[in-house]
Amino acid sequence: MVKVSIMGSTGVIGKNVAFTLARADTVDEIVFFARPQSVEKARGETFDMYDALAAEDIDCKLTPTSDYEDLKNSAIVLITAGIPREEGMNRRDLAIPNAEIVDNYAKEIAVHAPDAIILVATNPVDVMTTVALKSSGFDKRRVIGIGNHLDSLRLKAYFSRQININSSEVHTRVIGEHGDHMVPLLSSTTIGGIPLKYFVKSVDMEVPRLIKRLKKAGNTIISKKGATEYGPAYAISNIISTIITDSHKVLTVSTYLEGEVGDVYDVALGVPVVLSKRGIAMIVPIHMNDFELHEFKEAASIVKETTDEVLEHLRNNVE
Repeated sequence: MVKVSIMGSTGVIGKNVAFTLARADTVDEIVFFARPQSVEKARGETFDMYDALAAEDIDCKLTPTSDYEDLKNSAIVLITAGIPREEGMNRRDLAIPNAEIVDNYAKEIAVHAPDAIILVATNPVDVMTTVALKSSGFDKRRVIGIGNHLDSLRLKAYFSRQININSSEVHTRVIGEHGDHMVPLLSSTTIGGIPLKYFVKSVDMEVPRLIKRLKKAGNTIISKKGATEYGPAYAISNIISTIITDSHKVLTVSTYLEGEVGDVYDVALGVPVVLSKRGIAMIVPIHMNDFELHEFKEAASIVKETTDEVLEHLRNNVE
């Protein structure tokens, strides 16, 4: 029996992940964890989803709760809870208040679901991945942030639409911070098996414009509809499905680095990894050109600065 728990289940991302997972029909139970004052809303979401799932003959148990005991035996616990980003806000603006939430939830997960994999979606996700790691005391292979998986999917879609080619022919990846300091790996991007640098010689592709658009994608969506919703929900569900099916796919997620990529230490950043039912099976070695390596190290420095500030705040709160 596969059980997934979602902390922050009544939020836009949480409920969309839940419904996407339920429809995929690969999970036996989804726990809708919510604050006590939001449990009735969570219960309403489950009622609504049961009606929809019945139309597709899907029998997935949906459990609304505010009791940490209900996290027991979860294969994965997703943390989406936190203050959402609003138009004009940097993800780092959310760091301190969201760190307090993630810190508390990670500690409770360690008590009530000690064998689970923690997946972090709360922003700023790279910082929150380290917070969840330190607060839970888990092995780093079992604490994963959604990292740049969504960014990579977005860039793939941009290239696909730009040249009107099936997206399956585009192989690209974004690493680094899930934020302004993301690093598109253009040097290893291929289209139809052809390296991008050769492909652009014969096709009109405004690569700099696409990268600029990529870095503003979240804010653009938020400015127009108030929140990002379907993209993040699908990306998160894709990560969860990859883990629970033990499919060993390579996805770009946030993990705590100890020199495996770019000689970067003591910070969580998005890098390509092989995902399995035990979490991160391996961090994939990657080649970067000099510019990409410089940008990756710059992202590491900026994220680490924020992470250190957040951890110091949490330490002072305990004292």
